[in-house]
Amino acid sequence: MITIDGSEGEGGGQMVRNSCALSLVTGEPFRITSIRAKRSKPGLMRQHVTAVEAAAAISGSECTGLAVGSPELTFRPGRTVPGEYHFAVGTAGSTGLVLQTVLLPLALANGPSRLVLEGGTHNMLAPPFEFIERTFLPIINRMGPQVSARLVRHGFFPRGGGRIEVDITPAPLAPLDCTTRGQALGVSATALFSALPGEIAERMLARTRRDLADWPEDAFRLHQVPADQGPGIILLLEARYANITEIVSAFGQLGVTAERLAKTSAARIQGYADASAFAGPYLADQLVLPFVLASGGAFTTVKPSQHLLTAIDIARTFTGRRIEISRESGDHLISVG
Repeated sequence: MITIDGSEGEGGGQMVRNSCALSLVTGEPFRITSIRAKRSKPGLMRQHVTAVEAAAAISGSECTGLAVGSPELTFRPGRTVPGEYHFAVGTAGSTGLVLQTVLLPLALANGPSRLVLEGGTHNMLAPPFEFIERTFLPIINRMGPQVSARLVRHGFFPRGGGRIEVDITPAPLAPLDCTTRGQALGVSATALFSALPGEIAERMLARTRRDLADWPEDAFRLHQVPADQGPGIILLLEARYANITEIVSAFGQLGVTAERLAKTSAARIQGYADASAFAGPYLADQLVLPFVLASGGAFTTVKPSQHLLTAIDIARTFTGRRIEISRESGDHLISVG
């Protein structure tokens, strides 16, 4: 059995999610101790429990220590069974993070699956739905499996109540070379808001226009969501290329002005535009799993984050694959062999 110290590296829920996914594919049982030990609220959170429950539900896996606040988890994988599944995270726990846990095992199963996930679709510390749909899933689809996701209802932090539906047609994962972005195709800035004064969203966009002065005027838009799906606000900055779409997001927070959020987000998307790496920091974390399960491939990214380094360590532990990090023309090249 693989034993993982959950306090090492990034030390967050990513270790639990990636371990579950890799365990289901490789058949290796694992035990994680000291889960999220360095966080202000250590142990498993509700969305982590739901993610593990989802992994167990699609496979008949056995778990011990699966409870909110638990510092230790043991997971003995069963066999992934395709089908129709419905998982509710509760409040605004991230539906996207639950999807990341079960997606690849189902994408490598022996039949199609359909998922209904309820909870948060736009919440802090997790990729928003648009990132999953437009940035991450297109790469999975290029590797072989075909996955489509639909946003049925928005779920903003802290209320949640969102719903996404995902259809998965499995296929073997083929190695992919993701080292060039390709031709620039366009940009957009969207202030998505619900049950809040429109003036907040307008201020957010006004600051974004100021900081991204070279973006065309028609790139900026307001999108009001029905009030019963809020309250909440998020700024989505999108840069589209032939081979990749990068999305930078900023979620409204109490005590943080719209202008400050916009300024930070604009700096991040401008930093990506000024660089040449294929994957931004958040996408890089998520590419490790499909690339190691494809037994090959490469992608370039910006300076590796602790999340990325931890994802690489977990992938090496479960698969024994060679994953190398090197510098290439100012970028960092992650190669799997």
